[in-house]
Amino acid sequence: MNDNETLRAEYISRINKTFDYIDSHLDSPMTLEELAAVASFSRFHFSRIFHSIAGETPFQFIQRVRIEKAAMLILTSRKLSISEIASRCGYSDLSVFSRNFRSSFGVSPSRYRADKSQNSKISQTDSKSSQADAKAVPYFCPELQTIKWRTNMKLNKSVEIRELPKMTLAYIRHIGPCKGDDKLFERLWNTLFAWAGPRGLIGGKDFRSLVIYHDDPGVTIEDKLRMSVCITVPPETKVEGEIGKMELEAAKYVIARFEVNAQQFQEAWDWLYGEWFPASGYQPDEKSCFEMYPEEPKDGKFVVDICVPVKPM
Repeated sequence: MNDNETLRAEYISRINKTFDYIDSHLDSPMTLEELAAVASFSRFHFSRIFHSIAGETPFQFIQRVRIEKAAMLILTSRKLSISEIASRCGYSDLSVFSRNFRSSFGVSPSRYRADKSQNSKISQTDSKSSQADAKAVPYFCPELQTIKWRTNMKLNKSVEIRELPKMTLAYIRHIGPCKGDDKLFERLWNTLFAWAGPRGLIGGKDFRSLVIYHDDPGVTIEDKLRMSVCITVPPETKVEGEIGKMELEAAKYVIARFEVNAQQFQEAWDWLYGEWFPASGYQPDEKSCFEMYPEEPKDGKFVVDICVPVKPM
């Protein structure tokens, strides 16, 4: 890596820290000075650097991510009122929230909720036969003292609700299209493992590899989607350049294991959201979802745990 590449990797790492900070403070006011300090840039240069990497100003990024989070909450947290959702997303003025939401989605928040709810009912009606074929039946697993689900969905191996511990992750982040881009994932994983290998960070009983999806592809435009390829590392691990570090807090997840080829990942995600969730008594929580890979790929097949944070309906 030449000097220019090294410098750009460092800039990207600092802006990634800002992304993570914004994500965890969406319900609070944020100033330019505050964000510049997180990135360790001067206020004067921070906005230009942020725009060059993110393709939008810090203010535009914050407003977009707040509205996209609101859209997700409108669909997944139906017990929350529109005003409660606005507050959780950093809006103290409901009229400003409604105006910004309409500007992004073309309808009011309440209309958006009603339209999506109606579409969901139509979709569920149209897929009755497939739901019957892939029915998930809950049962209590005494060995693990948890609830699991039996299913005859052809790709699914198991479904369970489980608390995952806090994890410290080293990551490389990508912004933009990634679906089905095998070369992109190969490049990101190779870069991450080339950094981790000489440091003795690969392997061990608690080692995990993950891909975190920070945005909802049904809400965020493809060019703005954020994705991080990650490995677990000890909390004291030092990172540099394009390698970042973040904490994934302990939480309750539905963990659905599938065996898929490269073209079947979307089918697995669609089944979990379209078939399992509506019959489970759970709904997605606000945190990011991710894929975890307990085994090495073999003969074009991937064993993947799709992990989605959950809360009761």
